[in-house]
Formats: sequence, C-alpha cells, structure tokens
Amino acid sequence: MTDSELIELYRKTDETEVVGILYQRYTSLAYGVSLKYLKDREASKDAVMQVFEKLLTSLKVHDITHFKSWLYVTVRNHCLMEIRAQKGKHFEEISPILMESNGEMHQEEGMELETNLDRLEKCMEELVSEQKHCVQLFYIQQKCYKEITDITGFDYNHVKSYIQNGKRNLKLCIERNG
Repeated sequence: MTDSELIELYRKTDETEVVGILYQRYTSLAYGVSLKYLKDREASKDAVMQVFEKLLTSLKVHDITHFKSWLYVTVRNHCLMEIRAQKGKHFEEISPILMESNGEMHQEEGMELETNLDRLEKCMEELVSEQKHCVQLFYIQQKCYKEITDITGFDYNHVKSYIQNGKRNLKLCIERNG
C-alpha cells in the first residue's frame, strides 16, 4: 500500500497497526534527521518516538499528500524546538525557509542556524498581525488551512494569502537583514 492509502485506512479504521507500517518505513529517515540536528543518539531516538506518537492524532487532522516530505519537516521542526529549548530561550516561531541544511551540521553551521533563528524571530515581529498569526499556526503548530479558518475566523482565501505573503515577507526581511 502507498503512504496515502495507509493514511486513509488509518483514518477510516483507527487501527494503530497501520501507523506502525509507516513507522517501519520511515524510522530510519526520522532518526537520521533527528541525529543530524540533535547530535545525540538517545535524544534522537526519543524525538522519533515523540513524533510518531503525535502521528496518531496528526494523521487524522492534517491533509497530508506527501507523507515523507511532511514527516521530514515535522521531525526537523521538532528537533529545532528541542535545540532551542535546551538553550533556555523562548521559542515560538520557526519557518522551513531557513532550516534546510545539507550534510552534517558543524559547529559553524549551528551558530549560523542560531543567527538565522534570531533573524527569523525579529522578522516575525515585523509581519502584520494576521500574517504572523496564520504563519505561526501553519508552520509552527502545523494546522491546515481549514483549521486556521476555524481558529481565526478568516476565510480560506485570506488564510492562504496571509500565509503566502507572510512567508514572502519573512524571506525578504531575512535577506535584507542578512
């Protein structure tokens, strides 16, 4: 069965064994991503377990078309939040536009990542409130457009526009301040 078929089956049957198949398929990917960011085997194993535990509810509420990509982003964001929490800083915003890193992360890249996160936080403050709220809900809390419309009261097209414009404005701000 494809990933999409498994997700659909899980939504219909609520059988955790179906998620177990996804776990078997993607444990190595999730562990590799975790290890790349956390640099600790045990912490990486814990992160993988935490992400897959969240899948039991996430698969029911998110419209996931490309599971492997979605899982990669989910694991990466989870790890980055862990890193930030370990450094004792309050962490609310993170966006995939800054987080891609190829190969192993070295100490210089870790410092660059921290600098980029600081820039991102400052740029988030420059967004208009609607964009900021929608971007946080979409990228940080991983809400789908429908959930964001329910939470904010904005219509679907406004939510889509706020997210797209917010992402573009963040990118421009970060480039300007880079």
